[in-house]
Amino acid sequence: MDRPETLYPCLESILHQNVTPIDIWVVAYMFSAEHLAALRKDYPSIHIVESNERRGFAANNNLALKQINTEYVFVVNDDTDQYMPVVDLLLEDMRHLPSNVAAVSPMIVFADGNVQTCGRAPWTAWRWMKHYLHFGDETRRTKWTMQPGLFRTWTLNGACFLARTDAFRAAGWFDETYVFTPEDIALGHTFNDMGMEVYADADVVITHYAGSTVSNMEPVIKPIRIAGSLIFYSRGSRIRKTLLACFAWSVEAARYAKYTVLGCHSDRDRIMKETARNVMKAVSSGKTPIELFK
Repeated sequence: MDRPETLYPCLESILHQNVTPIDIWVVAYMFSAEHLAALRKDYPSIHIVESNERRGFAANNNLALKQINTEYVFVVNDDTDQYMPVVDLLLEDMRHLPSNVAAVSPMIVFADGNVQTCGRAPWTAWRWMKHYLHFGDETRRTKWTMQPGLFRTWTLNGACFLARTDAFRAAGWFDETYVFTPEDIALGHTFNDMGMEVYADADVVITHYAGSTVSNMEPVIKPIRIAGSLIFYSRGSRIRKTLLACFAWSVEAARYAKYTVLGCHSDRDRIMKETARNVMKAVSSGKTPIELFK
């Protein structure tokens, strides 16, 4: 998005930490004319893809991905920092892994050093429901997560990974059915369905400055996120989708009732109440994620 104060440090860390020649593509989403001109002046060698229509994570990334012809592609959020040569190290991993490995990801940590993800296990409807209720923990060591060194995992975190371009292309890039998740999880599942594998390297670490507190965007983002999850986890079953929608509606109805009865005593309370109301409306509407977003 139009955040040069976030984008510039990300670009600098990519350029200064790695020795591999890197062809950089920036999808400039809703950039002001002033910031776009500054980006062109400050980084004349990068490719800039303007995106001035309302698009989500998947569609925005695909604008650049569909133009790339290098052997590998490194996808990374702008709110990240590299304190080691992440691209170099993941590329070295990929060159030593079997040809059926589609992607490899680093350990992704928050600014405070806590792990966001290091590998991801398969995601099911039951696991999503537990996660919704804050009973899930992706940082617990399992067969697929938090292993030492380089290990096989199942799916991806869209904040950062390196992929074989031909495998990514064969998977159809990011699925634009989704707007704000779970397109990254869906991609990893698609790779596995294709007979490809995904790996993670716990010795390669990138910092992700993802929001750790409730933001003002939550009333917009969460309903769209939930709508995408209903599609992915229902696996084409209308009955399962209805049941998952009822589950989400019930959870949010309880939250809405809580803040109605107890009152909103802070901005966070207000945001949580508005978010709950919007999720209830969204899952009842039957609209797609992109319809909700627009």
